[in-house]
Amino acid sequence: MAAKLRKGDKVVVLAGKDKGLTGEIKSVDPKAGKAVVDGVNMAVRHQKQSQTSEGGRTPKAMPIQLSNLALVDANGKATRVGFRMDGDNKVRYAKTTGDAI
Repeated sequence: MAAKLRKGDKVVVLAGKDKGLTGEIKSVDPKAGKAVVDGVNMAVRHQKQSQTSEGGRTPKAMPIQLSNLALVDANGKATRVGFRMDGDNKVRYAKTTGDAI
C-alpha cells in the first residue's frame, strides 16, 4: 500500500501528550507504523562525555504512531489523505481541499 505520510510532510498530532503540536516528519518506519516528528514526543537522553562531544542531557524526538498524525493542508488544518490518478501518475491529495500534495 502506498504511504499516506512521508518524510518532509508537515503534520499535526491528533492524540497523546503533544496533541495539537505541528512539525515536520524526519523519518518514517512503515513496518512499525511509526514516524519521528521534529519537536514532538521529546525524551531526554543522557550522553557520556567524549573527545568530540560535551555530553550531558540532550533532548531527542522519539517515534510516534502514524495513526496519531494527520497531514496539515493549505489552510493549516488537519486533513485525511487520498489517492487519485492525474493522467498516468498516482498522486496524493488533501481530502478537505482537494489539492494535490
